[in-house]
Amino acid sequence: MMAKLPGLGPRSARRAVLHLIRKRELQLTPLADLMVQVAATARECLNCGNIGTTDICDICNNPKRANGLLCVVEDVADLWAMERAAVFKGRYHVLGGTLSALDQIGPEQLRIPRLVDRVETEEITEVILALNATIDGQTTAHYIADQLEDRTRLTSLAQGVPVGGELDYLDDGTISAALSARKAL
Repeated sequence: MMAKLPGLGPRSARRAVLHLIRKRELQLTPLADLMVQVAATARECLNCGNIGTTDICDICNNPKRANGLLCVVEDVADLWAMERAAVFKGRYHVLGGTLSALDQIGPEQLRIPRLVDRVETEEITEVILALNATIDGQTTAHYIADQLEDRTRLTSLAQGVPVGGELDYLDDGTISAALSARKAL
């Protein structure tokens, strides 16, 4: 079962399980208790798709966040990464993935209709597309841009060289995006 978790292969899962069994009282039992509690209390925010313990998450309930900015992310992990950076003060919308013809994932399988509804009913002045720079991410961004055309201002995160990044370690796509999105000094 552990090997089915993202990021764990069979060998890593086996090592983790053996470690937990050896540390049964200190780690396994408390972890099992916490997992039962999370299973009973965790729920998806009905508004944005974040994970919390109430029907509407703390971010959506925060009146200081109702500033017209809506950041669209692929999944909750991306939302948490943005929050960890502590630079975005608006609200979020979690899509739950990206469009993928190969995996038969269309707009209805994602939270795209809910996004369009939010733009129409909330006072959204800007939608920031913070999707991964993959083919599926870019396809999804273009689809959303078509759906929201003339409804609100659309922007996307800048792409290119990360802070502290060395050109030698970057892939060709990142270098290309960085060069084409260059700005004057």
